[in-house]
Amino acid sequence: MNPRRTFLKNVSLAGMSLGLGAWASPPETRRIGIIGLDTSHSEVFTRLIHESSGAYRVVAAYAQGSKDIPSALQLRPGVTQAVQKMGVELVGSIAELLDKVDCVLLETNDGRPHLEQVLPVLKAGKRVFVDKPLAASLADAERIFQAAEDAKTPLFTTSALRFDANVQKVANGSIGAVTGADVYAPATLDPHHLDLAWYAIHGVEMLCTVMGTGCRRVSRVYEAGTDLVTAVWEDGRIGTVRGIRKGATNIAGTAFGEKGIAPLGPFSSYQPLIDQILRFFDTGVPPVTPQQTLEIFRFLDAADRSRRKNGKTIVL
Repeated sequence: MNPRRTFLKNVSLAGMSLGLGAWASPPETRRIGIIGLDTSHSEVFTRLIHESSGAYRVVAAYAQGSKDIPSALQLRPGVTQAVQKMGVELVGSIAELLDKVDCVLLETNDGRPHLEQVLPVLKAGKRVFVDKPLAASLADAERIFQAAEDAKTPLFTTSALRFDANVQKVANGSIGAVTGADVYAPATLDPHHLDLAWYAIHGVEMLCTVMGTGCRRVSRVYEAGTDLVTAVWEDGRIGTVRGIRKGATNIAGTAFGEKGIAPLGPFSSYQPLIDQILRFFDTGVPPVTPQQTLEIFRFLDAADRSRRKNGKTIVL
């Protein structure tokens, strides 16, 4: 058996939740550090944390994120200035950051450096949320979770769409057992990442949240302006993701269930995600397991392989 696949079977939530003792006597205000100021999330998350929690405050940030993605480089000066105005101290290295904080938001808008950036955080035993995309490839996603397991330091990643109110209603049984779902999302591409990891991951995460784990086959029709990905679960249920690169777009969808049909999305707020991140920092228990995230990355990887093979169905 592939050794990485063996790891996926053996990794467990219990293993990811070790290290709780370090938080037995928490400080009055827990200090959050940010790595990467090249995404609007760094600014928005800082503001929401300061507005919604007296127990946490973003106190320091290391600005370096992507080194070559134009959109990220354009955002960094403005985001840096915005977080400074909220009282966040800029530091010159990740090592300096870790000396000043209790937990970390890894916000770099580029999945490629995430493995390198997260390793010292994990070794320091700091609980860390890694923003999407966790990695640029399935292999690096696996390496990140393996590193977290080795360091016995809790880590999780997710799209904010997983915690959308409509998505959570369906996931919690509002329409009974889910029999299928169709979602859509923007699908801009970056040549350094799995195609759907760069932005359509929001739609994939919605789909996998309501359908649960167990996706077994993926096929993809690719055209310049649109992707249509069809996924079949092990029990025969079908889900689709429409990735949009031309025309009007949003992040939303429809779920089908034994007792009804319900909307998914559209995206409305980052607050539910912030609530989950702060709860994770409190408890050390990731609300999304490594197995759930790695199945999403196997889905993304299969969609790329299907594109290269002209729509051939790929077995996960």
